[in-house]
Amino acid sequence: MVNFAEISGAVIAGQEARVKELTRGAIDSGVDPLVIINEGLIAGMTVVGTRFKAGQMFVPEVLMSARAMNGGMELVKPLLVDKEVPSAGKVVIGTVKGDLHDIGKNLVAMMLESAGFTVVNLGVDLAPEKFVQAIQQHQPQIMGMSALLTTTMLGMKDTIEVLKEEGLRDQVKVIIGGAPISQDFANEIGADGFAPDAASAVELCKQLLA
Repeated sequence: MVNFAEISGAVIAGQEARVKELTRGAIDSGVDPLVIINEGLIAGMTVVGTRFKAGQMFVPEVLMSARAMNGGMELVKPLLVDKEVPSAGKVVIGTVKGDLHDIGKNLVAMMLESAGFTVVNLGVDLAPEKFVQAIQQHQPQIMGMSALLTTTMLGMKDTIEVLKEEGLRDQVKVIIGGAPISQDFANEIGADGFAPDAASAVELCKQLLA
């Protein structure tokens, strides 16, 4: 009998080796890979998101949990070749030009992936043209931009302007985040939403696509 609470508990605790061991056991028992993902791995990460938002878990712990979940995912993914995992939506995410911060952005990407989104993580120091290329190439429903410096946050405004010039603004929802960012700033530059942390970013993406 596969104990999914045990798998999700190991994800919450950030125990990658234990997650892999339990995931292998579930696979060997013939459990449907999608059930392992949803009831074990993602169920654990959902708890992590809730605790992180409530201030009961912190970034290093969340990163360990995400790593543990990914360890289990790597074992399950090859079994999904003939099964289409339903995606919650596609998100392109990156840090704007002049800014090299990526921990927060990577955390958002991990949390979105664990919530079932397909995420294209573009990296850091991205000129508006890079976001434009990514939208043309990947056709996402949502584009996320991060900035940690007050000097780089105006790059978000520039990027939205370039999207308008290229006729792409109506094709994609734009969300922004980072230490100096606020809802007021999001309104000012014409973004579709602002998230103060990774768990809120997941909720925001779900709301925008609902």
